[in-house]
Amino acid sequence: MKKKYSIVFFSIIIGSFSPMLIFANKINFQKEKIDTVVIPVNKKEDKVIDEVIESKKPLKKEKVEYLSQVTKYGFKNLFKNYSYNASMPYSSQVNPYAENYMQDYLKSHTKYLQHLKQTSVPYFNLIDGILAQYGLPKELKYLAVIESNLKSTALSSAGALGPWQFMPYTARDYGLKVNQNEDDRTDYYKSTNAAARYLLYLYKELKDWLLVIAAYNGGPARVYSAIKKSGSRNFWDLQYYLPEESRNHVKKFIATHYIMETGGSDNGTLADTKFNYSNLAGQDSLITTPSLSDSEKVNLAQMKVSGRYKASVIARNIDMDIKNFNRYNPGFDEVLLKGDNYNLQLPNDKMALFNANKYPILNECVQQLLESAEIVTKTGYKKK
Repeated sequence: MKKKYSIVFFSIIIGSFSPMLIFANKINFQKEKIDTVVIPVNKKEDKVIDEVIESKKPLKKEKVEYLSQVTKYGFKNLFKNYSYNASMPYSSQVNPYAENYMQDYLKSHTKYLQHLKQTSVPYFNLIDGILAQYGLPKELKYLAVIESNLKSTALSSAGALGPWQFMPYTARDYGLKVNQNEDDRTDYYKSTNAAARYLLYLYKELKDWLLVIAAYNGGPARVYSAIKKSGSRNFWDLQYYLPEESRNHVKKFIATHYIMETGGSDNGTLADTKFNYSNLAGQDSLITTPSLSDSEKVNLAQMKVSGRYKASVIARNIDMDIKNFNRYNPGFDEVLLKGDNYNLQLPNDKMALFNANKYPILNECVQQLLESAEIVTKTGYKKK
């Protein structure tokens, strides 16, 4: 009897702890999910993207400007300053991982891509115009090249059709007609508008254009799986957890961009392994010299920025007096207002705060811009 009671007592004890064990496992699972899968959420940014995807009307200029500032950061793992500058050597801008990554593809496809470049101008002009209406980077037009070679009649064995290779169900989800009598997937204008909306949706989910291109090929679920397995959201870290076809899709995109932008004859060495991609403080066309002491110069961090940043918003978010901020960064607002880059200079601890909060800071700056925009009243007068 004592043995029986002991077993019963032991069972009760285990039973009382099992919910706690299950709860603990649930916590661990959720923590793992947060650490490795969930993409950082910006509610305002996501709300604007959702509105754009669902809207059937042309976007207001303010929303286009906002999205263009938000989405350009998606190329942070490809280009040093988030986008390609044709006036600078390619090797001084592109991530060295990308340089080595695309070499083998270039060897076998350069001639064809150079030929396609000569005949693609009308298509690119059309696509550029539509992407700009959604605030999307112009580089994304090269996705249509690797999807279909810009052919409206391109048809895959799986049933994807048109320049953007939409499957029927995805095409319908984004407003295209697909039936026995009509197929909008072959219509350049309609399909590019649908592609812009779909790309915005993928960007909202992944916040990185290289991951979006991989997801465009293999689906978001495979990218999420690669993120979870690798513990990283950086394409260069997680690439080998992706299917080979999706990984190569990104390679094709980068190589196509290189050929289309440079013709394959860059004014710099493509595989420049000495280039330090982590240094975002390259020399700017407009150099501003702050008045700093020797000790301040020793504790100085630099980063090139562009877009709609405002000195007052940055200073407040990094707990820095605006006069001191302007001493480190003379003419900051004036330079960015012209559309130029600025070599932001801050004490190391303040730069760390800026890096940790730069996207919320940018959103706040853009919001102030929208709120201060001039509105034409019914009487015809303008007011702030």
